[in-house]
Amino acid sequence: MTQPASSLSVHDLACVRGHRTLFEHIHFTLSAGEWMYLRGSNGAGKTSMLRQLAGLAHPAAGSVRWNDEDIREAGDAYREALLFLGHHSALKEDLTPLENLCLAAALDGHTLDEATALVALRRFGLKGREELPVKFLSQGQRRRVLLSRLLTRKASLWILDEPLAALDTRAVDLLGEVLADHVGRGGIAILTSHQAIPLPGGRELMLEGVA
Repeated sequence: MTQPASSLSVHDLACVRGHRTLFEHIHFTLSAGEWMYLRGSNGAGKTSMLRQLAGLAHPAAGSVRWNDEDIREAGDAYREALLFLGHHSALKEDLTPLENLCLAAALDGHTLDEATALVALRRFGLKGREELPVKFLSQGQRRRVLLSRLLTRKASLWILDEPLAALDTRAVDLLGEVLADHVGRGGIAILTSHQAIPLPGGRELMLEGVA
């Protein structure tokens, strides 16, 4: 299914931590079918920017707009359009991958049927582990559980912090396919990574810090 035409725009964005300015004067617009690779050294503010874009932190200056509306005003409409997966996104250790996916959907206000959840988990290589408590999974398998939400949560905008972390080569290639399908259907994606992203045609934004 093709995503509705959407756009995310950033206007004069800045982030300050303590007495330090991490970045400032950031401007960009991403339209339907575009994705961005956010780069920068450790401490440059990549995660801070993603949290601002997701509406989880307030910028020191500037604004973030979804379809030309400030995300603070867009409210539920923006939250419905957004899927944010942080680098340290938590899973419930005593729940299974299947239960974690269904719980995440419920917290988003959606109902996820078991068959759909199982298809997503198996596509990410978790066949046979769907009903094993997460605490028994490797770090790579836990990351696959989180990424399975990309297949079960219908969202126009994906904001992903280090989605390739702990993945093997096969899983990295699979994520590239899932990302390509998303942007090919008119979705928008922004992600950080210390690894090469297997998806051509992305824009790049380098955070270099403020002297």
